[in-house]
Amino acid sequence: MTRNLRLPIIGMIAAVAIGAYALVAWSAPEDKTDPPAPVVAMADRGLEILGPFDAPGGLRGYAATFQGRPMAIYVTEDGQHAVLGTLVDENGNNLTAEPLERIASGPQNEKAWEQLGKATWIRDGKADAPRIVYEITDPNCPYCNQFWQTARPWVEAGEVQIRHVMVGILKADSVPKAATIVGADDPEAALERQERNYASGGIDIAEDIPDAARDKILDNNSLMEALGYFATPTILYRKANGDIGLKQGMPRGDDVEKILGPKP
Repeated sequence: MTRNLRLPIIGMIAAVAIGAYALVAWSAPEDKTDPPAPVVAMADRGLEILGPFDAPGGLRGYAATFQGRPMAIYVTEDGQHAVLGTLVDENGNNLTAEPLERIASGPQNEKAWEQLGKATWIRDGKADAPRIVYEITDPNCPYCNQFWQTARPWVEAGEVQIRHVMVGILKADSVPKAATIVGADDPEAALERQERNYASGGIDIAEDIPDAARDKILDNNSLMEALGYFATPTILYRKANGDIGLKQGMPRGDDVEKILGPKP
């Protein structure tokens, strides 16, 4: 997995007033009470509190996000203390995953799917392919290239269309290289040249890159940061049940067919 080392680390600062968080987060029908003090304190430090959920052992759970990343807050029975993290039972079963998926990750992934659809992307595959996958792709990312090669049987069979949201975050020439691809007369052909020739340096950077093409890459960079994604490739896909799934980093093993479907 290639980590996004160039995205800034933003401190935990308040984004909106505490009262605004409380108004949104505690409008859920299952909890009409005021938020406990530790949860208010976390909202004050920049966490977006999405809603409460039941937890065992006298705890009260709250789903939250920080910089787009879901997390859980567990408040003690006295309401005066809280811990952030994963709760497990005596058998080691994760009790945090389900409520976070239901309250935070699921709705967040649906929103990200819509935002990526409105971003600048390059189609890889047939326009009428039955399965659509969004991939945040840096032209200098070796794992993006590896996934491109892995996906060839599905793409060439007309089963999958991958929409590459091009970013430039990994190297100094990532932005101009991505902008060269996006700004080409035939971006789809330019992307294919880049990926097929990745081992030898990929596509040549254009001497005169239109400002509009460069701006599109910078906008995609900003979107990636706003969504809280930290790796390339970042892949969004539709699960068998219709929900949106998220995979950051190179898919391995069963994840490949979860994303692309049964191998043709």
